[in-house]
Amino acid sequence: MRESPESRRARARSLIRHLEHAYPAATIALRFTTPLELLVATILAAQCTDERVNQVTATLFQKYRRPEDYAAADPAVFEGEIRSTGFFRAKTRSVLGMARALLDRHGGEVPRTLEALTALPGVGRKTANVVLGNAFGVPGIAVDTHVFRVAQRLGLAKAEDPDDVEAQLGEVVPRPRWTRFCHLIQAHGRLVCHARTPACLACPVRALCPWPGKIDGRGASRPASAARRRRA
Repeated sequence: MRESPESRRARARSLIRHLEHAYPAATIALRFTTPLELLVATILAAQCTDERVNQVTATLFQKYRRPEDYAAADPAVFEGEIRSTGFFRAKTRSVLGMARALLDRHGGEVPRTLEALTALPGVGRKTANVVLGNAFGVPGIAVDTHVFRVAQRLGLAKAEDPDDVEAQLGEVVPRPRWTRFCHLIQAHGRLVCHARTPACLACPVRALCPWPGKIDGRGASRPASAARRRRA
């Protein structure tokens, strides 16, 4: 039977309660002290682990403290400083271009609206929502790889486009809980609901999860497992 919107919203609230109990210390993994640092770190985190980004920014943020510092940076030097985060040329263009745009359009201040943030070079909705929720306390649903995967396994969204997942989650998760919801889902994705081999038998929200792949506790339903045996 198809789940009604009201039932999905009620289940989302129950999921949040259970995840809060399981991961009370869940928070953003990126290290930052200012909105600018978080904006830069989130840009660097694309297709890269938060751990690697934190290693890079530990020294990067000592050298680059203001938008002016990034705007005046030598692109070749900056590329070398962030090379280990991957896609370093594109990220250099994004970070330096973002800094110049902050100076040109916002007096060097990181803006506090989704529209203004996403108008900056290299800043998409996910990055903007990370900054809004974690630097400014403005509720935002940041659909990273964990939120995209886990939210769909939990039956809270179903889409191939992250923006559609964001919109669907916005309909079932209470707005004041948007940022916290992302922290909880990210913690769950890192620790239990892994991409390839989720630890379903240890899942704290197993009873609330409709994903058929949880049936045998190995991340694949029994029919799928049988199908693999037949192909083998």
